[in-house]
Amino acid sequence: MSGGLPVLDSLDGVMRVVHDHPRLFVRYSKGPDTDRRDGPSRDYEAGVDLPGWSVTTLEPEPWWPRPPADWVARRLCKYDELGEDDRFPWVLTGRIVGQGPDHEPLVAEPVPVAKVGRRALAEARQRYEERFDVGRGSAD
Repeated sequence: MSGGLPVLDSLDGVMRVVHDHPRLFVRYSKGPDTDRRDGPSRDYEAGVDLPGWSVTTLEPEPWWPRPPADWVARRLCKYDELGEDDRFPWVLTGRIVGQGPDHEPLVAEPVPVAKVGRRALAEARQRYEERFDVGRGSAD
């Protein structure tokens, strides 16, 4: 199904989808078809199969004081290193069934919405680097 997913070619396009669909997530993987075939995520460190797929929320939290596009750009960029080895970010909905070992949401019954295109990722990266102190932690 990943081959038939619409592609969001701009950060504005991603923002429209986030605005129109509450409770959206992004996942970096080889796509929905592969995920369906291979099953839910696994905690390899503990050797435990998880009850759902690891995702990241795209909808900004109610307390977020900055523009929603800042939140979304940051979320897309925080895990973009996972976009290697034929993996790519895709947007989905699903039912939250728990939290993973890194406190990430785990979803079951994922419903693919769209693939995030390269141009959208580049725009997200640019916004993230311009508007955030990238890499700075609380101890800095």
